[in-house]
Amino acid sequence: MASSEQLYIGLDVGRTIRGALVRLDGSILRQHRVVSEVSDARIFVSQLIDVIKALHSDEQAGDAAAVGIGWAGMVNHRAQRIEANPNLVDVSSYDLHSELERATGLPVVIDNDANVAAYGEWRSGAARGSNDVFYVTMGTGIGAALILGGQLQRGSRGFAGEFGHFKVDRDGLECGREQLFSDPSFSVSQLARDMESTLTAERVVRAATENDDLAASVLKETGRMLGTAIASIINLLNVEVVVLGGGLMASGDLILESIREAAQQATVLQAFQCVRIVPAELGQDAGIIGAA
Repeated sequence: MASSEQLYIGLDVGRTIRGALVRLDGSILRQHRVVSEVSDARIFVSQLIDVIKALHSDEQAGDAAAVGIGWAGMVNHRAQRIEANPNLVDVSSYDLHSELERATGLPVVIDNDANVAAYGEWRSGAARGSNDVFYVTMGTGIGAALILGGQLQRGSRGFAGEFGHFKVDRDGLECGREQLFSDPSFSVSQLARDMESTLTAERVVRAATENDDLAASVLKETGRMLGTAIASIINLLNVEVVVLGGGLMASGDLILESIREAAQQATVLQAFQCVRIVPAELGQDAGIIGAA
């Protein structure tokens, strides 16, 4: 007989659709994933429906009560619509929220992927027990989310947290609309352009962990720029903890210590003394746990 424990489905939608059946305490019961369709929107929507249906029930634990989706794009949370979808197939012509609810028979909530990852870390990871949290994810792009007073802050429509569009002026080099952190990080991308190479952030991280001096210096400089920008958030909002996630954190202390040092130099002393800058704990599962 199925138990009566509360279960929810969390989806992390990006280049891969990752889904999980999650218990109320944040523990994952089982997972399912598929590579996202990149050209046909109808097939892509069907993939989402299929993943949800595959996770809908468990013989031992019971049925899921609802679905939460973290989406790699700009989500109008109030209207439950995808407004910008830079790295996925265009679904703007679909009322995705209504279609998913009709097809699955479950309540569905869609949010930005950084928001749900932040919520996951706050609920079950590096930020648990804190009320005021700034979360940054550094990977294919730079995303961020903010929790204040124990409440996720989305802004008036859901577009808050676009940290990758912060302007940073360093030695005459400006990172603004044309040179964004989200490219995926200014230092790594700039180096690739300067060298006319095919460097990527992932390759730089791998080289740095293999003791390549140039790659290590690139990561340290990237960390310095990110730390300077993070300092502005600490100064403005006096958060308790800054949680750093995403693929760039695979380099560990190489980037973490640079971020901490730069943030300390640019933060008001009293604000820095009461903030922790820490790596995320949940890895790739943060989004699906937070979405659920």
